[in-house]
Amino acid sequence: MGIQPIMRAALSVHNLYAQQHYSLKETPYPKIMSTQKPEQISGKDQQIIDFRNALGSFTTGITIVTAVGRDGQKIGMTANSFNSVSLDPALVLWSIAKDSSCFEDFMAAKSFAIHILSDEQQELSNRFAKSGADKFADVECLEGLSGVPILPHYSACFQCSLEHQYEGGDHIILVGKVLEFVDNGHNPLVFYRGQYSAI
Repeated sequence: MGIQPIMRAALSVHNLYAQQHYSLKETPYPKIMSTQKPEQISGKDQQIIDFRNALGSFTTGITIVTAVGRDGQKIGMTANSFNSVSLDPALVLWSIAKDSSCFEDFMAAKSFAIHILSDEQQELSNRFAKSGADKFADVECLEGLSGVPILPHYSACFQCSLEHQYEGGDHIILVGKVLEFVDNGHNPLVFYRGQYSAI
């Protein structure tokens, strides 16, 4: 599968057609510090904020991605960059920021599991969105394919082997080949404009 179909699928995670149109071809994405006052935000930084807000107009589900780290430890993180790629073969994707605390572990992992969260799992989503804490404390995981930890509850779960990794600016796009999946059919946890929502 070529890079262009993959990139189109990745971009479909977000709504790139906001009412405000910007040329971002020559604009690297600086980090926006939350301590900045409005008068301290440059035109370029404001453009990034507006772009981020426009992306937030695309409603997504919430996932937790798990894998086994380089030292054999359980690793996991919350992500809403999940998307389908292909039905035959069964391929899905998600992306991880290069400055994520578990970036190197996920880059080395050859298998991972993507859990689509139900609308009752907001607390779990928040837990796995934080860095530094023991995210798996009191979570009785099952052992999935290749030893990947499987959460006990979810709406759907896809166990994957790594198929491709692609550069995506400040993220890496990971494409997984789905080896097994379970669909429990629960109502999903939804994310819209930086907040949890319901369908």
